[in-house]
Amino acid sequence: MSFQLTVLKVLAGQSAGRASVAEVRHAVEILMNSGRDWTDRMKRLAEHAPDLNIFSAKFILRDAAGWEITEEGRQFLAALETAAAVQRSPLRSVDDLPTTEPAAPTVTEAAKLSDPPRRRRRARPRWRSGKDRQGRR
Repeated sequence: MSFQLTVLKVLAGQSAGRASVAEVRHAVEILMNSGRDWTDRMKRLAEHAPDLNIFSAKFILRDAAGWEITEEGRQFLAALETAAAVQRSPLRSVDDLPTTEPAAPTVTEAAKLSDPPRRRRRARPRWRSGKDRQGRR
């Protein structure tokens, strides 16, 4: 189930809501392997849609050029994220509900998410040839 939700999020994050199958596959692979945060987030969303089938529900249209999220798919995803957010942190009133959907990562943003943080090496003092540590010859 979380795989299908990841596909929805990838397509929702594209500017036109459309991507080739290869682009979707690549972005999904990156996100599914990006770490526990993404996996846990998708599992929380999947709890609210246990029998989801994004294709039979017509949340995604398929053609020879690729896949495209429908308006119904966008609405479903927004409602699902709102339900998961409400369950996770109870809100005080209806006025506290989020009014916009958080943006899904684009294919290039998903690639950045998979890059591990880089460590900087500690600078070492440079010794001059022919001199000892105090700078004397």
